[in-house]
Amino acid sequence: VRYVHAEDYYSDVVRAYQQKSFDVFKRYYRSLDVLLLDDVQFFNGKNRTQEEFFYVFNALSESKKQIVISCDTYPKNISGLEDRLVTRFDWGLTVQIEPPETEMRVAILKKKAEQEQVALDDEGALYIAKHLRSNVRELEGALKKVLAYSAFHGQQ
Repeated sequence: VRYVHAEDYYSDVVRAYQQKSFDVFKRYYRSLDVLLLDDVQFFNGKNRTQEEFFYVFNALSESKKQIVISCDTYPKNISGLEDRLVTRFDWGLTVQIEPPETEMRVAILKKKAEQEQVALDDEGALYIAKHLRSNVRELEGALKKVLAYSAFHGQQ
């Protein structure tokens, strides 16, 4: 099982070419049982990366392996994404994931704060959660800003 952000996958492709280790790259990605690719919209305009992912996708599909892809819009709406990838993505189930409810956003913030080994009280977590509703990444960014501000000003 491998989770990889699209930018990291792109870096893997570039590194494989630079180090002339593309066979290792292909073997690795094609041997996975489950591939989770996050933010595929970052493939926009990266033709070689899209080409390599096309082959990985086909290999995993033919082997009946699982591929989970996320993006911030429907695949057909991603400019610069090759049609052959869009059609492959349409082979599977496409669903829209709604932003988490307030209680879940609070829980996410508390967990992230715990991972950073800092205290975040319920009131602070609720304040952030009520003002940011779009996605988890936005919550993480807000938490980092709050932590940086408090560290800079010597506050908790």
